[in-house]
Amino acid sequence: MSHHPEPIVLDPTGRDVHAEGARLLAQGPVAQVELPGGVRAWSVVGYDAVRQVLNDERFAKDARKHWPAFINGEIGDDFPLIGWVLMDNMTTNDAEAHSRLRTLTAKAFTLRRTEGMRPRVERIVRELLDDLSKAGPGEVVDLKGEYAYPLPTKVICELFGVPEEMRADVMRGGEVNVDTTINHEEAVANVEEWHNAMYDLVAMKKKAPGDDLLSMLIESQHNGSQLTDSELAGTLHLMLGAGSETTTNLLSKAVVALLTHPDQLAMVLDGRVPWRDVIEETLRVESPIAQLPFRFTSEEVDIAGVTIPKGDPVLIGFAASGRDPRRHGDGADRFDITRADKEHLSFGYGVHHCLGAPLARMEAAIGLPALFERFPDLALGVPADQVVPQGTFLLNGASTLPIRLTPAA
Repeated sequence: MSHHPEPIVLDPTGRDVHAEGARLLAQGPVAQVELPGGVRAWSVVGYDAVRQVLNDERFAKDARKHWPAFINGEIGDDFPLIGWVLMDNMTTNDAEAHSRLRTLTAKAFTLRRTEGMRPRVERIVRELLDDLSKAGPGEVVDLKGEYAYPLPTKVICELFGVPEEMRADVMRGGEVNVDTTINHEEAVANVEEWHNAMYDLVAMKKKAPGDDLLSMLIESQHNGSQLTDSELAGTLHLMLGAGSETTTNLLSKAVVALLTHPDQLAMVLDGRVPWRDVIEETLRVESPIAQLPFRFTSEEVDIAGVTIPKGDPVLIGFAASGRDPRRHGDGADRFDITRADKEHLSFGYGVHHCLGAPLARMEAAIGLPALFERFPDLALGVPADQVVPQGTFLLNGASTLPIRLTPAA
């Protein structure tokens, strides 16, 4: 295929990631895109193509080895997505380094350990719902800020033993890292500050270890697994960011989908359809991640009729892949908890399947029913099309989620 359509310029303000995804899908399973800073890249949006790329080692993660434009200095610190290139964790390492980091961290996320988190998750849900119930009759609250964000954030911070007074600093970086509207200086300063917050946390844990995952990772340093402090900090970046932002979006999108499909909500509330189906359909049609940076072709690759040159940056278009009509038919972009096939790749695939998937599913399976049980009159505080998107093309979320918990007095 010699003819390529003009690259689609990804909207840094993320005004409508689904419309953008539909335009990408219309170009085919692999589309050409332009990133902030005028950087040319590819977005893999077809369901089958995404699965193929996630399992193909020729799509490497380490920019320091596989992105010529970065290696030769064309891509500098002023690239707005530079934080995604500079992190040192399993998402930026390949082969041995990746499997070493993954094996260590996987111990944290065994099903047994996740199951052991259940009482904590239930307690946090209860506390947050108690706080919410202090709202006056008919008062509009931000369900994202008051529930969908603090729930996974508190869980992941407890899991890693992040003390209360350090949480704001440690979490802030992840929020800024996905903001594709910030300028160069902010992006660089953010990476710097965030690294320092992580190093402070690691230093504190070394002095005062506890029964938490970070202490466990530090302990493994002593037992000869070569985890550098930089990798520890990078792994924290990944776990705290991926463990909060994504589940926040899953919870927020599920609530909006149910409130805008009252017939389907009724089916869940009277037990005709299990909550599990709500969660999987939300993951499919509203993937929490819209575009995941970065992979780089380690050689020229032919995929889905497109030739990607060696050394090009590639994003995975998760949000679009869940809505690929080639996989899910004409109604692929419709929320339907009764559809037979809810297959999605929102947790990745193969060696890059999300370690935290069982935890995210558990948080949603506890947090969603509890919310609707406590507030049976839950309603959107604004029309659904006025929920303001998150302001990034990387994630599929809302910046705030105005909700009325009870009818007006």
